[in-house]
Amino acid sequence: MNMISPIQADHELVDRPVLGRFNRLSRWQRVTLVTLPIVLIGTVGAKLASAPPPVAAPQPPMITVAAPLVRQVNEWDDYVGRFAASRAVEIRPRVAGEVTGIFFHDGDIVKKGQLLFTIDARPFAAALAEARANSASAASALTLARTDLSRANRLIGDEAISAGEVDSLRAKVAAASAALAAADARVRARSLDVEFTSVRAPIGGRISDRRVDAGNQVAGGEGTGGTVLTTINALDPIYFNFDGSEALYLKNQRARQPGAEAPSVEIQLQDETEHRWKGKLDFTDNGLDQRSGTIRGRAVLSNPGYFLTPGMFGNMRLASGGTASALLIPDASVQTDQARKIVLTVDTHDQVIAKPVVLGPVVDGLRVIRSGLNANDRIVISGIQFAAPGSHVRTRVGKYTGDATVNATGAPAPTAGEATLGAR
Repeated sequence: MNMISPIQADHELVDRPVLGRFNRLSRWQRVTLVTLPIVLIGTVGAKLASAPPPVAAPQPPMITVAAPLVRQVNEWDDYVGRFAASRAVEIRPRVAGEVTGIFFHDGDIVKKGQLLFTIDARPFAAALAEARANSASAASALTLARTDLSRANRLIGDEAISAGEVDSLRAKVAAASAALAAADARVRARSLDVEFTSVRAPIGGRISDRRVDAGNQVAGGEGTGGTVLTTINALDPIYFNFDGSEALYLKNQRARQPGAEAPSVEIQLQDETEHRWKGKLDFTDNGLDQRSGTIRGRAVLSNPGYFLTPGMFGNMRLASGGTASALLIPDASVQTDQARKIVLTVDTHDQVIAKPVVLGPVVDGLRVIRSGLNANDRIVISGIQFAAPGSHVRTRVGKYTGDATVNATGAPAPTAGEATLGAR
């Protein structure tokens, strides 16, 4: 027996059963088995052929930039205070007696010298008549003394009278002259008492209500001893009193030029939207209050119509440093970065750069920039939400006006009393 037989390859052992199973399949099964992979390959190829092209990288965002506005600006410091009368007088009688007449209406505008009250003058008229009679008696006594002295002087040459008698006569003349002067002084004093029975306005202004009606007895006297009849406030001009901090005082002192005129002030009343009342700084106290660290100041304003009244509240702004050139940008362009203020700018390579700035006051909706920017910078005024520091952007040039409108969102209203535009 031949033990040697041909060795069959492994693939032949594998392929024969597979081919046998394939041959045993029906015709439609063999067609399906052949065409199914072809259909799958074609479907995948079609999908790949119809796929969209790859998406391109997005373009940088578009933002609006503009250069800062350069304007002449008047800066102001804000104060609050109240109006006060430039002169205030309490009307008190100089003589005592009964009030017989009142010659004004409560709250009237009175002129200097106008009659206000009358006091019963009869007792003072009688005293004046007595003083005049005493003056006439003193004058008669002086005349007699002078006549006696004249006779004595004629007898001196004849040595018919002693020198002692002549000296006595001369003394009587001097005493009579003094008595006449005293009597005349009493006449003038009694005349003043009669004059004081007519109480007149010492100043012009608005008078208060009467404190005493006719028929009442009032006390007279000098100083504060008399009864208060009424009061008068001088209202043209009128004062505005305020207190300022030490820092503002130092700022104004350093900004004030030697020999310059008094700084101007503008005042806004409680129901007003503008500072329409103009005046000048009139007085600054000679020392600071050590308890509050403030110093008293006073402005004076013209008030011809007596519209302003003592006690009224007002917001005052005081010119500090005159007119200066300043950079202004929309207040909405100022951002806050922790403890500092920044403004987003775009450089020549269209890259966003954040610049720290020092802010000034707001004027016409625009923020004054004291430092950190220059007139050639391109600041972001619209699309700030798309401008991240360090990113690249596309830019277009925009404009903004004095009311800070940038053809977009509204800007904040100007803060009253901080700064105003100077003459262009």
